[in-house]
Amino acid sequence: MINFLKSIISIFPPELSHSITINLLKITTNFQKKNLYNDLKLHQHIWGLDFNNPVGLAAGFDKNAEAVIPLLNLGFGFVEAGTVTPLPQEGNDKPRVFRLTEDKAIINHLGFNNKGLKIVKKNLKKLNLNNLSNGVVGINIGKNLNSINYIEDYCQCLEKLGPLAHYITINVSSPNTPRLRDLQKTGNIEKLIKSLYKLRDNNEYLTNKPILLKISPDLDDQEIRDIALMSLALNLDGLIISNSTIKRSSKLISINKNQRGGLSGKPLFDDSTSLLKKFYNLTNAQVPLIGTGGITNGIDCYEKIKSGACLVQLYTSLIYQGPSVVSKINKEVSSFIEIDGYKNIKEVIGVDT
Repeated sequence: MINFLKSIISIFPPELSHSITINLLKITTNFQKKNLYNDLKLHQHIWGLDFNNPVGLAAGFDKNAEAVIPLLNLGFGFVEAGTVTPLPQEGNDKPRVFRLTEDKAIINHLGFNNKGLKIVKKNLKKLNLNNLSNGVVGINIGKNLNSINYIEDYCQCLEKLGPLAHYITINVSSPNTPRLRDLQKTGNIEKLIKSLYKLRDNNEYLTNKPILLKISPDLDDQEIRDIALMSLALNLDGLIISNSTIKRSSKLISINKNQRGGLSGKPLFDDSTSLLKKFYNLTNAQVPLIGTGGITNGIDCYEKIKSGACLVQLYTSLIYQGPSVVSKINKEVSSFIEIDGYKNIKEVIGVDT
């Protein structure tokens, strides 16, 4: 049934396929729940949260937190909704999502299209975190395109959505919003994080709420070093490495390879994993890292963990392989842990750095 639906949906243009998928998930709350893979070797306790497995869904798939429970029921250890901005926005002009099937990749130029803070807040309220037993929920926040005060945008999202999620991710690294990546520069990002920490520390509903930073894979060496040192200085809760890339490898063969936007999927794996190792070493393994970019199987996931990630996220492989990819990866990682003689996933983190 899953493969049949996947084959039908893939006939349509990418954005329409995505919309159909979200709507199908919304009406199939218990979809595949009975097939969840669970192994104690994969369990971790991070940021005061219990993760049943390391495989999460990256932000961008469920932008408006409409299908979080069905997605957790597919076997994800955690789901990150968003990116959400204070006000609704349409995003960039269509077409803006392109399949690179031969390269197992996607290019998107969406531009933070979402229904806005008020709608997402309603959707998150329905989840009731206190009664959620099978996963962790994060929310990815951003600024509106025409925002006058970017700090106010992020603070507004944190204040309204933070109490309704297990953790918050600051997105300053999407390549599809003009000048957004400028916020990664040392002075800008430090000012933003300090403002968010101040809000968190003075709001009883945000006490100890983990705040993560998602960064670009296109940073230069000095920017990498600056962010790593800042992460240590500010005691940052975590980093997500990394967002999509504006670089294009000469190895790409798909007809859509030169479309505008951020490239995700298999071609991003090597660069994002190399960046992961750099941050693991520069932060002296003191900052929890989530590795994302190009994970298609258990081998990829295992390599991310050995390169310093305590958790991973995927998106593009879900598009190409369907829901079964989640349990498949978890089973393979569990097998690798056992074969290599480790007791659990925590012993594997960073062994190749």
